Amino acid sequence: MNILSIAIKEMKHDFRDRRTLLFMLGFPIVLMLILGLALTNAFSSEISVGDVKVAVKDATGGGSLSEAFAGFAKEVGKTGVTFEPLKPGANGREEVENNHVSGYVELTNQGISLYGSSRDAIESNIVQGMLASFTDKYNAAAAARIEPAKTEMVLATGGSDYIRELSVDANRTPGSVDYYALAMTVMVGMWAAMGAGALIQGEVLRGTAVRLVIAPIRKSEIFVGKMLGGIISNLLCVMVIILFSKYVFKAYWGHHMGVVIAVLVSEVVMAMSLGLAGSYLLKGTASRGVISLVVQLMSFFGGAYFPILDDEGGGLMGFLVNLSPIRWANHGLTQVIYADNVSAAWPVLMLNIGFAALFLGVSILAMRRREGL
Repeated sequence: MNILSIAIKEMKHDFRDRRTLLFMLGFPIVLMLILGLALTNAFSSEISVGDVKVAVKDATGGGSLSEAFAGFAKEVGKTGVTFEPLKPGANGREEVENNHVSGYVELTNQGISLYGSSRDAIESNIVQGMLASFTDKYNAAAAARIEPAKTEMVLATGGSDYIRELSVDANRTPGSVDYYALAMTVMVGMWAAMGAGALIQGEVLRGTAVRLVIAPIRKSEIFVGKMLGGIISNLLCVMVIILFSKYVFKAYWGHHMGVVIAVLVSEVVMAMSLGLAGSYLLKGTASRGVISLVVQLMSFFGGAYFPILDDEGGGLMGFLVNLSPIRWANHGLTQVIYADNVSAAWPVLMLNIGFAALFLGVSILAMRRREGL
């Protein structure tokens, strides 16, 4: 009962502090809006490529390859890549060198040859990728026709997945608002460390620490009650930002909200433990400034203000990026939300819980060595 009373008192104190509450909710929402609108183009995955023309010389004399390629060219033409017959008397390679076409394809009984242009590298790569896909499917179909009995045997024994087509849904990549909705939410979760730094120091500064010590209540109850109240208060702020971004800014949060919330809960617990341990190890009012600086550095290197690529390289920068808990949470939750990879959340959960246990152990040992709080 004492623990619950202390937790409720702590929550009331947090929500009565209007300036802190406005900072915890207003700042990330405004920043989410500004950065989300200002950097929309930076997150756009749509690349506009004009019509791509490819000259084709069919020297097969007809047959299955010619028929298959004709059907392929017809379907690909709907995407803006046009395969046109080479004009009589023209040299395909010269057409490419003179930049009249983006590529030149020769069909022979021995296979397909492609000549690309170094001037139009993007268009050449597009054509090359399409032809590679076509040849793979044509070879698979040709093999099935040559030995139909073996093909039927493979299919009959559960080999229907021998050839699988997988595609990436472009709508499931984060836009600017989606990215900053997640980044700001994770950052606010980490801000719990700054509030935790004042859990005990605040009582000392207000002169109420002595009253708590002489009251008929154990230190462990004070410790657990204040931690519980701080965790609930910060989680409520996190949930407000999630709901606001989802229903007002239309940010995408995926189909695994339970997993997302579990990761955020573990992050808040770890942040509270970090702040509390810091307040014990760094005595005095300077502890809050140091904790605040550490949290801001974590936000900076963790990708809260600008995207951090997966391949950030080694060196000092790579070390600092991978050291940030905000980076862990951003990377893991991105995999959960946009790739439906729930397993990516478990390393983040384990790291958060492990460091929370470590910091709580340090705080408990430091508190026991003190006469007061």
